[in-house]
Formats: sequence, C-alpha cells, structure tokens
Amino acid sequence: MVRKAKRRSRDEILDAMRADKDLDLARHDPAATFGWDKDGARAALRGDLATVHELQTRLFAEGTRSLLVVLQAMDAGGKDGVLRNVLTGLNPAGVEVTSFGVPTDLELAHDYLWRVHDAGPSRGRIGVFNRSHYEDVLVVRVKHLVPASHWRKRYDHINRFERMLVDEGTAIVKLFLHISSEEQRSRLQDRLDSPDERWKFRLGDLDDRRLWPQYMDAYRDALARTSTAHAPWYVVPGDRKWVRNLAVAHVLRDALEHLDPQYPEPEAGLDGIIVT
Repeated sequence: MVRKAKRRSRDEILDAMRADKDLDLARHDPAATFGWDKDGARAALRGDLATVHELQTRLFAEGTRSLLVVLQAMDAGGKDGVLRNVLTGLNPAGVEVTSFGVPTDLELAHDYLWRVHDAGPSRGRIGVFNRSHYEDVLVVRVKHLVPASHWRKRYDHINRFERMLVDEGTAIVKLFLHISSEEQRSRLQDRLDSPDERWKFRLGDLDDRRLWPQYMDAYRDALARTSTAHAPWYVVPGDRKWVRNLAVAHVLRDALEHLDPQYPEPEAGLDGIIVT
C-alpha cells in the first residue's frame, strides 16, 4: 500500500524552498509536490491568486511601496509559464515586467547594474524581472565573459544594491525555478517538435545545456551568497508546472501579506454626497 504524502502548510512550503548559505541544490527535488495533488493545488492556486489580486490593488492604491519579483531559471525552466499562469490575472496597470537580454551598446557603456536599477518597479507596483542582474554572476561566470576577479565582487555589489532598494521601500523576493536536466531535455525537444514553439529554440540552447554542471555550480553560489533576510531566494520545484505555479503564488502572497498595504484615507467631506 502506497502511503499518501502529508500535505504541507504554506509556511512549511516557504521554509522548505528558502535558500541559505549552506544551500545544496541536490537536496531540493525539482519534482517535489509538497504533498499536493493536481486538483488540490489548482484549487489552492485560485485562492492564493484572489488574495494576491486584492493585495496588489491595495498596494497600487497606497502608492508608497513596491514589490520586486526576480525570476531566474535554466532555458525552458518556466519563467514565461509563471508570467502566464500566476501573474496574468493581476491588474496590468500595476505590474511592470522587464526581460533582460544581451546588453545593448548603451548598457555596456555603463556599469552592469545601471540598466537594472532603471527597470526597478515604481511605487505602488509589482515589478517582475524575467532574468535579471544575476546573469552577471551566472552566464558571465560560466562563459568566462569577465575575469573571475570581477564577477566574484558582484555578490557583494548585488547585496548592497538590494539592501538599498529595500531601505527605499521595495520588497524583494527571488525565485529560482529549479528543473531537472531530464525535464529540460524533454521541454527543449517539445519546442523543436512543435511548429508553434520552434521559434523559441536557439542552437545556443544546446551549448548551454552542455554546461549544465557549471551552471548548477554558479546558481548554487549565487543563491547561497545573496539570499538574505531582506531579499530571500526561493528554490521552486519546477518539473511539475502545477506545483511551480502554486509555490510561486505562495511566495507572492506571503510577501504582499508582510507588506500589508492599506487603502489611503478618503478625502474629507465626502459623507452624504449624492452624485447627480
């Protein structure tokens, strides 16, 4: 008889995903379910998203603070899926999504955090980074684009940068969508085989796939060295999309509930007014 895994509470799931300085990615199962089944997870997701929507509305109305969500993953890791399935239902007027690609000539003429700071969320909004400043301690490291003496300093730069954002009113949560090598292989093959998805595939994806061990080392170091109390990293199991979506919604709901935004006080003298 197969014993059903005990369903974990939201706080237990958040604790299980939170990274620390002793992070070992091998101990984070990309196929974890936290005891949920698909139907139960989808029902819980609807509840979380309703709460997130209400809190986002209050954050927008309050207009004094913001939330930054950083999404990082290997190719086919599910970043776009999170945007579609978790963030689509929010008020688009209050969400700012930035995708960071190869730096432009203008961006290369500045320090590596210049373009990132410029894209930070304005007050009252949720900002989402689809890839981020962490590329400068990931791909830059793995592909030897700058000397090690440069990228090693960047962990401290990033920690200080994020501390400044938090001090100025931007809460930060960072999500590493953790998929297995086999799941990535399957998703990349699906892209190649699908006429509607093939446009997403780059031959360079195969080059990056061959560097999987080096990327895992780079992710481990980046998450361990930059997961802080004020800007934590969460290792989100990404092999099962329905688990990933619920886990991300848990993180967003928790972050917004800690902010606890409030509607502003209405203008005085409104009682008794009848609009004609």
